[in-house]
Amino acid sequence: MGESEMKRIIAGILLFFCLAPGRLPSSERLPALSSSEGGEGNALTISAPSALLMEKETGTVLYEKNAHERLFPASVTKLMTMLLIAEDVDSGRLSLDETVTASARAASFGGSCVYLEEGERMSAGDMLKCIAVVSANDCAVAMAEHLAGSEELFVERMNRRAEELGLEDTHFTSCSGLFDDGEHYSSAYDIAVMSRELLRHPFIKDYTTIWLDSIRDGAFELNNTNKLVYWYPGCTGLKTGYTSTALYCLSASAEREGVEYIAVVLRGESIESRNRDAKTLLNYGFAAFRLCPLRPEEELRRMPVDMGEKESAALRVEGERFAVVPKSGAQPVYTLTLPDSADAPLREGQRLGTLTVTLEGETLAELPVTAAEEVPRAGFLTILRMLAAGMLGL
Repeated sequence: MGESEMKRIIAGILLFFCLAPGRLPSSERLPALSSSEGGEGNALTISAPSALLMEKETGTVLYEKNAHERLFPASVTKLMTMLLIAEDVDSGRLSLDETVTASARAASFGGSCVYLEEGERMSAGDMLKCIAVVSANDCAVAMAEHLAGSEELFVERMNRRAEELGLEDTHFTSCSGLFDDGEHYSSAYDIAVMSRELLRHPFIKDYTTIWLDSIRDGAFELNNTNKLVYWYPGCTGLKTGYTSTALYCLSASAEREGVEYIAVVLRGESIESRNRDAKTLLNYGFAAFRLCPLRPEEELRRMPVDMGEKESAALRVEGERFAVVPKSGAQPVYTLTLPDSADAPLREGQRLGTLTVTLEGETLAELPVTAAEEVPRAGFLTILRMLAAGMLGL
């Protein structure tokens, strides 16, 4: 088959699934609902001066209000502390069973704490539980010292990780968020990104969803500072914060039917208003949107390969796997555009075509279709066998 024939394009595979009519593949393609707008003509009532709603799988921002304003986040800071702990656990650098010894400095911290004593030994898992459930400042410092040698070095790690995540409105000077020195700040958007990254470590929910627990063989009870864990259906965490400077802050996450949202509320006037704002945002997400898979249910056909060691190669779709779309009744259309065949040699990952996802005539996504395996060019003997088989009609 010549190159000119290979350039002929076939448009097929119209697949209908995923009831979802609008298009929201990312916050860049469709602006998030602002504080002055609302679904179906009704404005969302969010009393906090800064807030944001993000879908976890795609990172799509669905509502924002002063989302990039730099504010003191108080103990919501511990999202980054927990993220570094979670990353060390999943990398094998830290075991939740290993023992952490409290220093005099860690034991000196007040505010939300479990009253560690100097020299007290506790497992890393229990330390993490105290941080997640009761926002223990002393445990946060003890873990920082255990992982980095000092809180100062751990804070350097926090800031490096923030830079890696592209958090332009975040800077840390402590691992606890207990003190506001003017150089410790974050934003609703950055906190949502941190929350999303933390939720990539599923085991963290074993801690952030605890309502009641205890440490020290039951002698010290723990009651989650995030009351949504108890009364909001599907709540998966995530972190509260309060100081007289920061006021009432919260990053709340919740999951239902495979869709998870993150609601960030900063500078709420009270626990009640903070929780009410978070509930309003989460309710909006669950009521107005859903995830639409950007993959057909059926496997893609194999691509015929000319002059290859194999007659065909498996295909795969690259790129985003889902898009957030408004709930409604229209169906997206999936069109696969591929040549009839490809010439060997074929590299794994080599682009061969495009899967286009459209919705009511508008493009939702254009995803690369690539070779899922390598196919070397056939050798001389293989070509002879192929020619012989063709002449014999085999």
